[in-house]
Amino acid sequence: MLNRFLPNEHVKSVFEISPEKLKEKNMKGIITDLDNTLVAWDVKQATPEIIEWFKLMEQNDIKVTIISNNNEERVKFFSEPLNTPFVFSARKPLRKSFARAAKQMGLKREEIVVIGDQLLTDVLGGNNAGFYTILVVPIVKSDGALTRINRKIERRILGWLRKKGMITWEE
Repeated sequence: MLNRFLPNEHVKSVFEISPEKLKEKNMKGIITDLDNTLVAWDVKQATPEIIEWFKLMEQNDIKVTIISNNNEERVKFFSEPLNTPFVFSARKPLRKSFARAAKQMGLKREEIVVIGDQLLTDVLGGNNAGFYTILVVPIVKSDGALTRINRKIERRILGWLRKKGMITWEE
């Protein structure tokens, strides 16, 4: 049961995820969370660094789709200037939105990585849908109300995973 919360990798930020590393794993696509993964949850637009990261992925033929539980207005406002497909109100960790994003990209499950900052939505959803998962450290320590509840549960799960020797990294 705990394995469903275990990411394949853990990194400090998306900037540690390079096209070269993805291609070594035969990955051709990224399904990424938005809030606290790409930018702080209260930042509306992409930072110059994130814009460059998206360009780097595009130059290396790696498709990116943003998947968020947030509303259409929020996700669209962020995604459209990047010319990036998105899925809003995704209801993560349910599999349906992950499958929809994969279908939009026209890629197989084994060619896609799911990136996110939460165990309960991104990692659990990605694992349940059969994708390779990468957990990133949240960009900021603050969260919206619902996410604060998730973080409390997440800390317990991380504690259990550490106790069982399943993870060795610290946040």
